[in-house]
Order: sequence, then structure tokens, then C-alpha cells
Amino acid sequence: MSERPFTDTHLMRRIYSVVLTVLALSFMGDLHAQIKNPVSWKSRIESTSEADVYRLVFDATIEDGWKMYSSNETWDDGPLPTEIVVELGDGQSLVGEVQEVGKFKKVMDPFFDAEITSVRNKATFSQAVKVDNVEDAIKGYISFMSCDATQCTPPIDADFVFFPKLADKPSDTSEDDTSVEDDQVVASGGVQSANPPSTKLDGWEAHPDFPHATYDGDKTLDQRIEVMAATYKDPLADCGEEQLGGKKNLLLTFLGGFLGGLAALLTPCVFPMIPLTVSFFTKGSTDRKSGIRNGLIFGASIIAIYLAIGLIITGLFGAAALQALSTNWIANTLFFLLFVVFAFSFFGYFEITLPSSWTTKTDSMANKGGLVGTFFMAFTLALVSFSCTGPIIGTALVQSATSTVGPAVVMLGFSTALALPFGLFAAFPGWLNSLPKSGGWMNSVKVVLGFLELGLALKFLSVADLTMHWGILKYELFLGIWVLLALLTTLYLLGLIKFPHDSPVTKRSATRWVFTALFAAATVYLAMGFRVNKDTGNYATPKALSGILPPAHYNLFLPPGKVNAKIKKRYPSYGKCANNINCFKDYSEGLAYARETGKPLFIDFTGHGCVNCRKVEDKIWVEGPVWQKLNQDFVLVSLYTDDREKLKKSLISKNTGEKIRNIGRLWAEFQIENFEQNSQPLYVILNTDEEVIATPIGYNPDERWEDYNQYMVCGLENALSSMK
Repeated sequence: MSERPFTDTHLMRRIYSVVLTVLALSFMGDLHAQIKNPVSWKSRIESTSEADVYRLVFDATIEDGWKMYSSNETWDDGPLPTEIVVELGDGQSLVGEVQEVGKFKKVMDPFFDAEITSVRNKATFSQAVKVDNVEDAIKGYISFMSCDATQCTPPIDADFVFFPKLADKPSDTSEDDTSVEDDQVVASGGVQSANPPSTKLDGWEAHPDFPHATYDGDKTLDQRIEVMAATYKDPLADCGEEQLGGKKNLLLTFLGGFLGGLAALLTPCVFPMIPLTVSFFTKGSTDRKSGIRNGLIFGASIIAIYLAIGLIITGLFGAAALQALSTNWIANTLFFLLFVVFAFSFFGYFEITLPSSWTTKTDSMANKGGLVGTFFMAFTLALVSFSCTGPIIGTALVQSATSTVGPAVVMLGFSTALALPFGLFAAFPGWLNSLPKSGGWMNSVKVVLGFLELGLALKFLSVADLTMHWGILKYELFLGIWVLLALLTTLYLLGLIKFPHDSPVTKRSATRWVFTALFAAATVYLAMGFRVNKDTGNYATPKALSGILPPAHYNLFLPPGKVNAKIKKRYPSYGKCANNINCFKDYSEGLAYARETGKPLFIDFTGHGCVNCRKVEDKIWVEGPVWQKLNQDFVLVSLYTDDREKLKKSLISKNTGEKIRNIGRLWAEFQIENFEQNSQPLYVILNTDEEVIATPIGYNPDERWEDYNQYMVCGLENALSSMK
């Protein structure tokens, strides 16, 4: 039992627990496509024999085949124990420890290789709390995780709020009967009190800080706007939005993984293995046909091994968790540090290796021959090459983690590239003679990859910087470091910079000259990002870097355009957004201004860490006709769904039951409640009656600014027509 508010430290612990689970399951397959929550809850507050002491009671019903964990034990390398966290208010204190009732058993758990106390089917957890004022709510959350034979859920926090003045009389709860009379629904893992919140006001009224929403005078907030939700399903006009579908391009994800696999082939951990392995198959086979078959089985085994890793991550996390992870500042800071470690490993200062016992075990299995032996030969290759492939795999997985199936697709691409030469050379062994000889050039490949890892590391630090408003990695600094990295890579390829394992550069091959020229050209291209766009007054982001660099308006030296002081005084969220476009960052304020001016609204659901949002802004919004419409014809409202700015008072969504602690969550809930989706970017055209004019659109990987412009022309015309 612990007493503390929700903090980023607690999130760190949860991330650590999930990582442990991934490692424990990394040798298992057949995972479900999505993780669900197999635990449902009923909760209540009961009075006790002491007048000022109340007991919070949580009854868990666990699906068959699943189990959850005791609250009375902790494990260094085990699952997250069930934990009731009470956020104590004034005059409140805990009485004793958490009590648990159920058929708890302590057995050896194969997942965690430890004795773990768990419970199946049903259990009750309770905590006594002493209160001075029965009018004050008792708030907090219960934290838990669950596992079955093949998978574990990520740790879940379920918020609760109880009111002592509405407490029940004590109930008879025994080990064999944990049912309760109170009906209480749990949605999305959220525990809501069986006692409804007290209503301080008669009915619902506009929230003082967010007038677009209504609240019950306490914490429950309703952001659903009926006319908006209805016209989202049946827009007023058809603006050809089907041409602008925002589907993710999984082919690009596959190609990204494939290129990573090709890069891994050229490293000193993998390249020398190609002729050795193929020769083993051809010489150890009875005929050419069996040699080809063994080589193909070897390649297929490589694909199966790496694809299993992707499927495990896909099944364990799911879309919502991956999306949250991609914008969380702690996760992105950790990724930044991890990529820096990867880079210095590639530079040759140390090696990242797996335990030698793993390699020994798989190698002994490989000696058995047959299909099993061939599979474990592939597994041995995966383990011994980890010092070279690990950083590349880590990079690929992190980059793909914004899509549910992204990790599986990127690993399929990576493993296909890695397996391809083994199958081809087994079929055509004469081609082995055309392979270049191993040598110092392979270390050069690693060093170049090290520079690329450093460049990618900055992207993750940038996401953390933007979402937390640190202001430490603005456009000029980010781009300047990238220019320096490209220049250093060029100098390295010329032999002017050396690292620990480099051989002297006595002769520069044609291939080396080609890559030297490419990185020199990249240096010049990156430097062009410091040019200023005269129309927007911001830096002209190079097209190829859209979505990677910080927004051009997030800079040190170019002052933002001036905003109308009178409007700013009346509407605090008014200011400049991407490309120096006038915008509001609060929906209610934007709507009020639109009604004043008679202009339609252009709602931009975006995020500081949203790569595709930056691509649209850098490639499309910057174009004259689009820029002009956003700046002059529409009222632009940019709602950042990952903004971590805390609300004055936390709220609860009436429609989803989720707790709203910051601005980003507020706008994410607003998007979900009215548009039934949570992906960004999402662009919505509204008239001043809050009616949706055309089906909202998102990111189109084949974006043409002309298509977006035509969509906006159609939306503008129909919006103005509907407002007459």
C-alpha cells in the first residue's frame, strides 16, 4: 500500500513493468491482435463501527483463464501488484493496510521465474480511511495488471471517487462470496464510484473555463455537442473528401524496415556470416536441391523470429498505448538516451551484447540438425549479431510504434532483407564469388549508422521538448546539429576523422566517394533550411524534413508576427500557429470570434509530437492559396491533444469516464466525443452553428496542396451559404 498522487515516476514504473513483461513473453507466440481488459470492477464505500472511519471496497471479477496479483507483496522482476492509491485530502488519513479476500495462491510463475501470489475468478480489495468531514470526497485510483497463459495486459489505473455521507452499511463479504448488490459499470478499465457525485447546482451549466462544454457543478464534464456529432455522420456538403483519406501507408513502414535490414547486412556482425552459413548448407547437403531447401528454411526462420518480436509488441501494447507512448515525454527522453547509447556503440566505444548463455543454448540446439536445427541456427545468428542489429531494430520499432500493426510490419521488412541473401546464395552459390571481401569498410558502415542514430535521437528529445514546453531544442539548434552531423559524416568518409576500430584509409573506393558526395550534398540541403519564407516570415523547412524538424515557428531568432492586441486581450488563447497563421488554441474562444466576424471555423486537431501534422503544415499550409484561406477566410482553431499543461482542476468525461488532468486530454476527449476518433491530424470545417460542413479529413501520404485547397474552397462556400 502506498500513498501518493499520480506522478511521472509512477508512469516510469509502469513502463518498466511492461518491458519486463515483453522480455518474459519474447519466446512465446500466438498472441491476440489486441490486448483487452479481462478484469471488471464493482466498488462501494461502507461505514464502520467507528463513526469517522470508512472502508473503500473494490470487487474484481476476472475472466476465465486470467489472473491478477496480490496487493501485499512486491517483486523486483515480477508483475505489478494490485495497489489502492488514496490521494488524501485535508483531514483524511489511512487506517491500516489494504485488505484482500479471495483464493490467493503463491506458486512458481513461469513468466517471471519467481514465486508470485495471484488470484483467479474473483477477489475483493479494501482500504479503511479516516475522515474529519463527511462532505469531502475520497479520491484516488486502483492500479492493477492481469495475465493469462500467453500475454499480460499493460498496467491499468482506474480512478475512483467516494462520498462518505452516502456510505452503505457494512456487507457480509466472505472468501467464497465476493458479489455485491450495487450495480456499477466499468468502462475502459475506469472504476467509478457506486455513489454518484453530489450535485452542487440544479442541472448542468456551461463550464466557466470551457463554455463549449457543460458540467454538473463539480468534476463531470460533457463536451459532446449534439449538432456537431450528428452532422459529423451526415455533413451538410460533399466536398470530395474521399480523395483525401488519411490511411497509414504500411508499404512505407515495410520499406523502412527493409532498408534497415539491408543496412544490418553490411555490418561486421552479419556480413561475414553470409558465405559461412551458405557454404555450410551447400556442403552439408546431399544434393543441390536439399542445400537450396535448407537455405530457404534458414531464411524463413529468420523472418519468423523477427516477425514474432513485432507481433508480441503489437499484441501487448495496442494502438492506444502505442500512441500515448509516442508522445509521452518520459518515453521520448528515454528513447533519446537509448539512441545516443546505440550511436556510441556503433562508433566502437563499447558493444551491446546479449548473455553468452543464450547463444550457447541456441547453438547446442542448432547441432541437432533437421528443421529444428536449422531454426536454431537462425536463432543463433539473431543473438550473435545483436550488437549490430539491436540498435537498428530498436530504431525501426520506435519509429513504427504509432500504428497498431506497425511493429509487425517493420519487423517483416527488416527480416525479409536480412533473410534474402541466405536464400538467394543457397540457390545460386556461384554468386558468393561476387561478394566483396570483409574488411575495414564494414566498420565504416557502423560508424555512419552511428551518426544517423544521433540524428534520430534528436527527434525524440524534440517531442519531449515540445510537449513539455521546455524551449531547449528549437528549430535553429535542431537543424544546426543535423548540419554538423552531416558535415562530420562527410569528413569521416574522407578519412579526416577516426574512431577506435577504424583502419587507415589508404585508398578511397568509388563507393566511398559516392557516399561522401551524398553526405556533402545532404549538408548543403540541410543548411538550406535556414532560408526565410517571405510570405510566412518563418524558416522554409526543406520538404524532405517535414514532420522531422520542429515547427518552423518554434525558433530562437525570428520573432512571431504581431497579433491584434485588442483580440488578444479578449481571447487569451489567440496567437500565432504554424507558418505565422493567426489561430486560437481554445475552441470556445475560436467559436465566439467566428460568430463575431461571420467566418466559418477550421478545427485542427494536432499535437506537438505529431509528425504527420508537421508534414501537412510544412508542405501544404505553406502554399499561398491555402495559407491565405487559413489566415483570412477561416477562423483557425488548433487544439493540441498532447499538451501537458495542467488544468486548474481535474475533470471527468461524462461520455467516456476518463479522467482529464491536462489541456491535451481535454481536447483529445473533445475529439473522441464528437468525431469518434483520436488520430491526428484531423481537420474539420464548421459553420457558426457548429454544424460539420464536410467529412473531416486527415493526413494523406500522397498529399497535393491543390487537393486540400479544393476541399477548403468547397467547405468555405458551403459554410458561408449555410450561415446566411
